[in-house]
Amino acid sequence: MSIFFLVSLLGCFGVHLTQCYEVPPAKLEAIFPKGLRVSIPDDGFTLFAFHGKLNEEMEGLEAGEWSRDITKAKNGTWTFRDRDVQLKIGDNIYFWTYVIKEGKGYRQDNGEWTVTGYVNEAGEPVTTEGKYTSGRISDSIIYPCELSESEVSVPGFVCKGQLLFEDNFNSGIDNGKIWTPEVKFPGEPDYPFNYYLNNNNIEVSEGILSIKPKILDSRFGDMSQSLDLTHGCTGIIGTSECAREAFGPQIVPNITTAKITSKKSFNFKYGRIEVRAKMPQGNWLIPEIQLEPKENVYGLHNYASGLLRIAAVKGNPEYSKKLYGGPIIAGSEPYRSKHLKEKIGFQQWSKSFHNYILEWRKDGISLYVDGEKYGEINPQEIFLSDAKENGTDGTSKWTKGSIMAPFDEMFYISLGLSVGGINEFPDEPNKPWSNKSSKAMLMFWNDYPKWISTWFENDIALKVDYVRVYAL
Repeated sequence: MSIFFLVSLLGCFGVHLTQCYEVPPAKLEAIFPKGLRVSIPDDGFTLFAFHGKLNEEMEGLEAGEWSRDITKAKNGTWTFRDRDVQLKIGDNIYFWTYVIKEGKGYRQDNGEWTVTGYVNEAGEPVTTEGKYTSGRISDSIIYPCELSESEVSVPGFVCKGQLLFEDNFNSGIDNGKIWTPEVKFPGEPDYPFNYYLNNNNIEVSEGILSIKPKILDSRFGDMSQSLDLTHGCTGIIGTSECAREAFGPQIVPNITTAKITSKKSFNFKYGRIEVRAKMPQGNWLIPEIQLEPKENVYGLHNYASGLLRIAAVKGNPEYSKKLYGGPIIAGSEPYRSKHLKEKIGFQQWSKSFHNYILEWRKDGISLYVDGEKYGEINPQEIFLSDAKENGTDGTSKWTKGSIMAPFDEMFYISLGLSVGGINEFPDEPNKPWSNKSSKAMLMFWNDYPKWISTWFENDIALKVDYVRVYAL
């Protein structure tokens, strides 16, 4: 191109600037499913050249990732074509073009183009079905679309309003395909009085997922012995997440529940998650409908990397009209529940199915139930400033993130049920254990006749009709 570059100088700068020829603007097109086409109309040229780079600015007149001379026009158009490149919505192409006209060379410099949609070979806008496998993401995507601030862990781009995830529970829980059942002892900071099994605690029937607690089967031994879940454990092998041994008043849990997560199949950042569910009813039961951090970037302990409760209602009658949801960024009170939002219902939330929504944005979090907004969290007012005052675990690392830290990383969906624990229920006269007591689980179990009398088979399950996640 050195000879052509010299001709270009003579063509544009060897005469008055007003006499310089303007190269026709290049037309760039992203071809579906893959390909790039660059074209200009013929104006008596003898050569057309395209130089460009993908998602990286050009350094002056460098050759670039694409560097091609086209020596023949077709049907009145000069066209460069890369048939192998697979462009994504939002990709940027930086380029310059060059033509020779009447023996002189001319350039169009500093070109920049962003992929906002696709066309077919005929240049017509493409409308197609964009579906990901395994039933995780399903949506009709119309191109071009407006890009969303939402991100997903699967390959591809995200359009505003796109349905990113959906499960209507029309089939059983296929381990790892959409959901992965937990098998482990849940630990700090809440230490619930149960453990999770992929057993008969989970049932899918007539489009409803049910998760219910069960008293420990005798084949596992008694609470004063030990319990080893290492085979099949989803926790950290060699820790108390996979094996427990009784010691003095420290008994092993005697209740099994279940929990399923999308960690292996679907993680996302920012979006609107919608869950239609019926809350469990029974003393000391707590539903887990929440978002959990995939990587724990800001720390492993005391929710330093955050937890987002989509919706929760405790099973005791005295709590059953109080719905709450929102962010948790500390393991204990008074800061643990400081930013949770509440809504008092006209009747117990466990009486029927309700639609619960958490909208998670770059600038805040909103909570809805049955279409009614009941909570708004503004991170500029809370997370970092309050954390510094309360000395929570993740404070020093949050400063390296955005204003939404720790809620600016990928999270996954979890659905489960827990029992008791040392943080969920405040100490009060009717509670059989003290949160700070080393005998908390034993004290809870000694009160068995009272709480088991409130566990009715038809009421104790968390029931979920569907889960959907939409891009913002």
